[in-house]
Amino acid sequence: MRVITGTARGRKLKEPAGRDIRPTSDLVKESMFNICQFDVEGRRVLDLFGGTGQLGIEAASRGAGQVVIVDRSREAVELIRENVRRTGLSVSVRQSDALDYLSSCGRFDLIFLDPPYAASLAEEALWKIKGFDILSNGGIILCETDAKTTLPELDAPYRKRREYRYGKVKLTLYEKESQCYDDSDLPGQL
Repeated sequence: MRVITGTARGRKLKEPAGRDIRPTSDLVKESMFNICQFDVEGRRVLDLFGGTGQLGIEAASRGAGQVVIVDRSREAVELIRENVRRTGLSVSVRQSDALDYLSSCGRFDLIFLDPPYAASLAEEALWKIKGFDILSNGGIILCETDAKTTLPELDAPYRKRREYRYGKVKLTLYEKESQCYDDSDLPGQL
C-alpha cells in the first residue's frame, strides 16, 4: 500500500495486522482518484470509515485543502495517525462513530465512503449525508461496496450518477447538483 501521486508520492503506508480492516486495493484507489481527479485540489474532503486512512491521505497528497478521516476503532485511528506521520501531511484524524460524526461535521466537497461490506452502513451513511445536507453544491460522494450491493437513488438535489465495477468491488458515484436560482427567487426591487 502506497501513496500514488502528489507531494507524498511513493510513500509506503503501514498495513493492518489483522482482518478487521480491509484496505482499498491500489487499482480501485487509482480508479477512485481518476473519477474525482478534478474534485480534490483545494477541497474539503471527508474519509468516512477511514480504516488505514489511505483515501484521505491520497487526497491530502493531491492538494486537498482540508482532510478529515474518521474511524471508530482505536486501533484503526492509531494506524491512520502512523500513516499520516509517515507522509508528513496535514490531516485531521477523529475517533468517532462514523454515522454519529455526520450530525455535526459541517460541509464537505468530496466524501469517500468505504464501510465494512457486510453491514448496511453505506446506505445508512448516504441517507444521513442527505438528511444533514453536508455535501457542498456540486460536491461528490464516492462509495466503495462489494459488487453485489445496490445503493439507493437519492432525492434531488442529490443524484446517483454512475456505477463502476472492478471484479468484486463496485464504486458508486453520487453528486449534489448545484442549485441555480432565477430572478423570480430574489426579493423584488423597487
